[in-house]
Amino acid sequence: MSTTTNREAAPRDGRSVDHRLARLLDSPFLARVVPHLAPETLHQLIQYRGLDACGQLVTAATPAQLTSLLDLDLWRHAQPGRDEQFDVDRFGEWVEVLVDTGDSVAARTVAALDTQLVIVGLSRYLRVFDPGTFEPTESSDDEAMERHDRMNSETSGDVLECEMGGYLVRARRTDAWDAIVTLLVTLETEQNDHFHAVMHGCRRLSNSRPEIDGLDDLLMAPEQHLHDVAIERERRRSRHGYASPADARAFLQMARQPRAASAPTAPIAINPIATAYFRATEEEEGEADTTSTSVDASERVAHHAAPAVAKGSATQVGGDDDAPTSIDAVIQLLAEAGLMPDRPRALLEAPDEDPRAASIPLLRRLMRFVLHHDETAYLSRNRELAFLANTLVAGASVQSRPFTPQEASDAAACICNLGLECWPARWPGTTSLGASSPRGLETAMPPDAFLVDRNLVTAFEVGWSVLYQDVSLFVADQLVSTLADLHRVDADTGRGLDALTRMLVKQREAGTPWRARDAADVLALLDMTAWISVLGLLDECPILPAALRAVLERRTSPVSPRAFEFISTNAQIGDIRVFMRTLSGVLSG
Repeated sequence: MSTTTNREAAPRDGRSVDHRLARLLDSPFLARVVPHLAPETLHQLIQYRGLDACGQLVTAATPAQLTSLLDLDLWRHAQPGRDEQFDVDRFGEWVEVLVDTGDSVAARTVAALDTQLVIVGLSRYLRVFDPGTFEPTESSDDEAMERHDRMNSETSGDVLECEMGGYLVRARRTDAWDAIVTLLVTLETEQNDHFHAVMHGCRRLSNSRPEIDGLDDLLMAPEQHLHDVAIERERRRSRHGYASPADARAFLQMARQPRAASAPTAPIAINPIATAYFRATEEEEGEADTTSTSVDASERVAHHAAPAVAKGSATQVGGDDDAPTSIDAVIQLLAEAGLMPDRPRALLEAPDEDPRAASIPLLRRLMRFVLHHDETAYLSRNRELAFLANTLVAGASVQSRPFTPQEASDAAACICNLGLECWPARWPGTTSLGASSPRGLETAMPPDAFLVDRNLVTAFEVGWSVLYQDVSLFVADQLVSTLADLHRVDADTGRGLDALTRMLVKQREAGTPWRARDAADVLALLDMTAWISVLGLLDECPILPAALRAVLERRTSPVSPRAFEFISTNAQIGDIRVFMRTLSGVLSG
């Protein structure tokens, strides 16, 4: 079990946020607040303090909170934009923490969870058999095999096992064994129906693997069960506004391909994946409205009762005046500590003097008009921006790593601005004039009321397609040509450049040039700023590194290799074309 805690020692200044939060986390009052907190906040608290120190918080959560919390904490991204994988080790830590809080509490908490999730986790730690399986089934003149020998016939015999409730439980792995056995024994005593449901599920997944005959390509029972649990998790998260990695990847892949031209008078149809997302969100909001009255009433009762509870708790921990005395005060304290799921500050809301605001002038102008003339349309456009940001977080990467929420929000706005700049030439329902570059496209300034009856999903799709066609693919093609012209290099560097060329050609043909980024490290031997610039452009979500600006402006001052800006205008794409024309000289110099 993990014993690492992320909480830093509280400073002596009793008025500091860290000190007040430390006192709150050590007081019983927080358990009264837990049912009022979002699962994302509970997840932040667990990461802040460590799971082993949050047992009481976990057991105070409602079943719905626990389900959402486990959806966040038990799954890990193997690679950015790929499907999340179930974390078996983390499940074992959860079992140990729950058992440490008390056997009965652990059994009651587990019984409230999704049975299929519990089966998935436990089946990775143990196998369950019916002891009758090992009994002799027919008489024989030969000496009967002892039952113990039969039970150990398929193992080395040196394994942990026990019998409970009519089942034989045998360990697959030894970590968390004691906690799991304690949990199962308590479940049998206090939650018998749930115990048998879990054991039946684990027994079904404990069968030996069938012989591979090559006649099918089906998942085995354990893998199929895990897949089903993962699908159900995605459905739950989609109802709360999360985009699944599979849907996000599909949406982004569809957006890379320009839509076929349609009749000029036909309305532009929104992407079907986005349509399904908004439909699921609306259904969830409708279900929430039907129970809002009872929820509001319970929250009002809890809110009015909270100050008395908080006051008593503060006295128990020493009467610290800095301890919060209401649920609102607790939430404010958590927000000050950075533990509340804060909505990323949108570029649309940035003040005019903010340098970031200059990156999306067109989108800001159009959204400002919508805000003042059609509030419903303005809310719809913001929902679309939220969907696009969620899609980038779930299905894409930047600099070969996942997007942060703030980066995804900024990137979605910038890509929409780029798409709006390409109106009408590259929008569905219009006829391209065959221009070979963004500067050659026939573009016009959209009217102020443009976004009143047009969605930002289409604007994003246009911008994403422009980034793919005019940056990712263009840079890959130009880089192949540039490398072919480099001759005055040593043998080792030459072999590295040849390998990069082969990888670029291969991935360019596959339509995924960003997968050649790792092979581009050889460029660092020729010029560091050029290498950083190429990596930024040769990305799934192309960006404009600060190093590229330094090359174009011939600056020699130090430049952060991580500094970049998202591409939001055709002028920036023009700068990229200028850079690629000068790249040969930079690498040769």
